[in-house]
Amino acid sequence: MTWRCKIIIAYAINCRYRHVMFDRCIYFNTTALARQLDRIWSKAFAPFDLTPPQGFMLRAILARPGLLQSELADELKIARATATRGLDGLEAKALIVRNKSTRDKRESAITPTAEALAIMDALNAASGATTEKLATLFGETVFAGFVEQARDIASKLE
Repeated sequence: MTWRCKIIIAYAINCRYRHVMFDRCIYFNTTALARQLDRIWSKAFAPFDLTPPQGFMLRAILARPGLLQSELADELKIARATATRGLDGLEAKALIVRNKSTRDKRESAITPTAEALAIMDALNAASGATTEKLATLFGETVFAGFVEQARDIASKLE
């Protein structure tokens, strides 16, 4: 047997073993899914020069102008430092402004700019189309059930 055949056989055995090893691994399978979904959502938000986290963050701000930074972090289920970095990116793109809140002087109220308001409908349409595409691909029942299960699992890990 040549060394190339040995390498191919070893690779095939290793791949089969790796597949079995991670079959029941929630971390491996959810991160693999997350990478695939990130590619899909990156394409959806690319026309707006936004990453998926920026796109979802901006949509939340557009839906609730004046949202406090802590409220945004809670709504998106991210750390406040992560929210700050995301907001820095949106601010650099002139899509949001942060002003001291009248409700809490320690917080910033986030409002969309005219530029953000101008893309709101197209941004929501792109997001809706991507969600619909995924729901059609998986089937509406499977899609809705998976989203519900993912939310339930996440809430148990908090």
